[in-house]
Amino acid sequence: MAPDFPRRRWTLLLAAAGGLSLDTAFPDRSWWPMAYVGIALLLLALRRDSAPWGFVVGTVAGLGFFLPHLWWANEAVGEPIGWVALSVAEAGAIGLFGASWVLVRRIPWVARHGWARVLAVAVLWVAVEQLRSSWPFGGFPWGLLAFSQTDAPLVRAASLGGTTVVSLLVVVVGALLALAVVHLRTWRVGSASAAIVLAAVILAGPWLVPLPSRAEAGTLRVGAVQGNVPTAGAEATSQAREVAANHAAGTEALLGQSAPGTLDVVLWPESASDIDPRTDADVASTVDAAARAVDAPILLGTQRYVDDPDQEGLRIRYNEMVLWEPGGPTGATYTKQHPVPFGEYMPYRDFFRRFTSAVDLITVDMAAGTGTGLVPVPVDRLGREVPVGVGICFEVAYDDLIRDAVTAGAEILVIPTNNASFGYTQESTQQLAMSRFRAVEHGRAVVQVSTVGVSGIISPNGVVMDTTELFTAAQMTEALPLRTTTTLAARLGGWPAAAVEIVAALALLAGLTTTVRLRHEARQQRRTGGSGRGNAAGRGGRSNGRGRGNGATTGRTGVGRGPARPAEKAAAGRRPGTRSTR
Repeated sequence: MAPDFPRRRWTLLLAAAGGLSLDTAFPDRSWWPMAYVGIALLLLALRRDSAPWGFVVGTVAGLGFFLPHLWWANEAVGEPIGWVALSVAEAGAIGLFGASWVLVRRIPWVARHGWARVLAVAVLWVAVEQLRSSWPFGGFPWGLLAFSQTDAPLVRAASLGGTTVVSLLVVVVGALLALAVVHLRTWRVGSASAAIVLAAVILAGPWLVPLPSRAEAGTLRVGAVQGNVPTAGAEATSQAREVAANHAAGTEALLGQSAPGTLDVVLWPESASDIDPRTDADVASTVDAAARAVDAPILLGTQRYVDDPDQEGLRIRYNEMVLWEPGGPTGATYTKQHPVPFGEYMPYRDFFRRFTSAVDLITVDMAAGTGTGLVPVPVDRLGREVPVGVGICFEVAYDDLIRDAVTAGAEILVIPTNNASFGYTQESTQQLAMSRFRAVEHGRAVVQVSTVGVSGIISPNGVVMDTTELFTAAQMTEALPLRTTTTLAARLGGWPAAAVEIVAALALLAGLTTTVRLRHEARQQRRTGGSGRGNAAGRGGRSNGRGRGNGATTGRTGVGRGPARPAEKAAAGRRPGTRSTR
């Protein structure tokens, strides 16, 4: 009889290896096939039929993934508490996935069909991704599996259904690999080969999806300026002035690539001028001189401070992108809609101060804007205003914010960001991968422009046309295609995610119902003396000589484990979550 696989002592090691493998699929390594390997290892680790153990295994995998993936949070805060807390919170979501998967695969129909288990586990994973992308504090969608696929064939499916579809396909491929491993252990070579062939077909299929990138409404000649920051430790006000001066100098340096008046717009990053040029004459003079030098409007990032209407004596700030033409601001602005909790504002400040004084590093909380990320830029050469979609910094990770800009008419996307506090970590390249994904998802050219890098110009098909290094002063220019066609992903909006969430909720409800019913039947059997000792059900559902257990109730279940007979017949043997007898 084949030994149980994997044994309990190996499950945590498999889970940790799966989490670490997932991280290597993302920048800076970008070994995208490792996303499938990581999912396969996690699913193999989750084959025991215990929801609490599934939560533990999932959490271990989550820690293996998020601790290295979010290392930049330690660099930003300067002490590990923020990095550890964020990683543990995100890992808990993977733990929730693990427990949910154990429950859902007890559903008899799911347990009987391998293809149903593959689809169910993919739906559950994506539903958990959607949950952690929206809750708590507005969610944190960093590390969605879809963002690891920007160099893979699967990224082409982004135009069909965004992160929902691409993440789902990643899990399907990983589940098929896990299925193949289980089949090979029982020498079912044909079944294993079929699973691998199907995985290969799914991987190759998106090559059939066209990714048009030609201009449909003319081109926009953009200059992007990465001004860099002065030596760390400068007094805050003087540093802000020097950062603005650096970007002004970088704008004038564009004249080495483009004559005055040839650029349609110059893009500065988030926080390029943290002192608001609309209220400070010296900074206004610096910005205006740069705009006049290149004879083009500048879209720049600044901070606007106002009195807090809810708390007397306190101030709040808004993170804004302002369009500045030679002569002054035009009045066209975009205000960041999703400030980062614990990074740009401090929720429950008094409570969290009990754990760390780092909460007071944020001296003025940032408030959220309410308008769609769209800034109209007048372009005389085209004789019209070009609607430019804007998502400030982490907003690139949020599906709805970028989609809303595109459906509102954006013909090009700009992601201004300030990565200065993340040092030489992988945060900026992870962000660039998200920008590449958005380019493919919406069929729009994207410019990611950072204070310190990494900045990049991306074509509508996700190809990086130009990029910069970290902590250097650099400039980029390009004539980018303006596109008006909306992709299927944009037209479907949030419906794919909503459908996944509904199906996952119904499956989880069915799994809970099945668990309650099986436990009730087991109690009834014990009361009547029908323990089933000595029969197949009483031995963990082992009903044949090959050691194949019942997919609904055995101690070793999973995506590759089908039932020996209907799940209801195993109820007499034991309760779900207990070890099978020897």
